[in-house]
Amino acid sequence: MFDSIGWVELLIIIVAGLFILGPERLPSAAAWVGRTIRQVREYATGARDQLKQEMGPEFESLRKPLEDLRELRNFDPKRAITKHLWDDVPINGSLGGGSGGSKPNGYPAAGQGPSVAQERPLQHGERPPFDPDAT
Repeated sequence: MFDSIGWVELLIIIVAGLFILGPERLPSAAAWVGRTIRQVREYATGARDQLKQEMGPEFESLRKPLEDLRELRNFDPKRAITKHLWDDVPINGSLGGGSGGSKPNGYPAAGQGPSVAQERPLQHGERPPFDPDAT
C-alpha cells in the first residue's frame, strides 16, 4: 500500500498531523484511520470471495487479464525491450519458422548469412545486398 511513500514523506505526514490535530487528538485519529483501512480491506476480501463463489471456475479466467493489467502498471521500458530482444531467441536458430535459417522476409537471419571468409568483393557497379528489415 505504501510502496511509493518513503520514510521521509511518512514523517512529514505525522508532523503535519501533529500540528493540525494537536497531540491530544492525533492518537484517536490514527486509530480511526487504521480501523477504516482494515474495514476497507475486509470489504474487498469479502467481495472477492463472494465473486469467486458465484462465478466458480470462470473467476480464474478473469484473473489472467487482471494480471496483464498489473504487469502494464509495472511497465519498465528497459525490461520490456530486453525481454523482447533476448527472450524470443529460437532454440533451433531459425527465426520465424522459415527453413534454412532465414527470416520471414526471405533474407538470412543474423549469423546465418555467408561468413566473412566466404564474402567476395563487390564488382564495379554492383549494388551491395540490402535487408529491408535492417533499415
